[in-house]
Amino acid sequence: MLSGRRLDLFDPTPVDIEIEDIAHGLSFVARWNGQTSGDFPFSVAEHSLLVEELFSALEPRASACWRLAALLHDAPEYVIGDLISPVKGAVGPGYAALEARLKAAIHIRFGLPATLPHAVEQAIKRADRLSAWLEAVKLAGFSAAEATRLFGRPPTGFAARLLPLRPPAEVRAAFLARFTALVAEMDTSNKRPSEAQGALAPLPARKAEASGDPGKDEDGCSKSKPSRANEG
Repeated sequence: MLSGRRLDLFDPTPVDIEIEDIAHGLSFVARWNGQTSGDFPFSVAEHSLLVEELFSALEPRASACWRLAALLHDAPEYVIGDLISPVKGAVGPGYAALEARLKAAIHIRFGLPATLPHAVEQAIKRADRLSAWLEAVKLAGFSAAEATRLFGRPPTGFAARLLPLRPPAEVRAAFLARFTALVAEMDTSNKRPSEAQGALAPLPARKAEASGDPGKDEDGCSKSKPSRANEG
């Protein structure tokens, strides 16, 4: 990694993960195998920003904790790339296991539960599919009918939305800025996600005292601000 970290892809540890590496890598990974219109590829970092924005619009009461999870939903791709779904299926279950290990380490690194609650995961997937619909129609040459068949029907008026195409350095800066804002909100908010997120509330009720882990809230998110420093 450019940060100097040496990440073991098969046994990743949170201490070897840095948000700067994630932002840099994702800003250079193209969605749709680069088969999109425009002078710049639509990067995974740009997609991640869009998914977090859509997730926040769909779940306006969601806490910063879960909005950060939406921003990081494709974070493993900073080291394993963005494979299209048919290729993932052809590679087999080993790819999914590798991706899951990386995502768990990333979540732990930044104060999220290793495995997200089902309701949160499903809400993020809904935003992800809406983003895919928009990208397919606006950038990847799909008809609206074809995209709807693959990704579901979008809300009325959704097709009018514009997508930015920016150079990697600009997208990287935007991704880091959004990450920093969400982490700051996690650090200063006194609300628990289970109290603030409405439809995303079905988290297992768990008192910090009972869990034996005073660094965790009932929702499993860290109380402390995730560090961006290069420890050790």
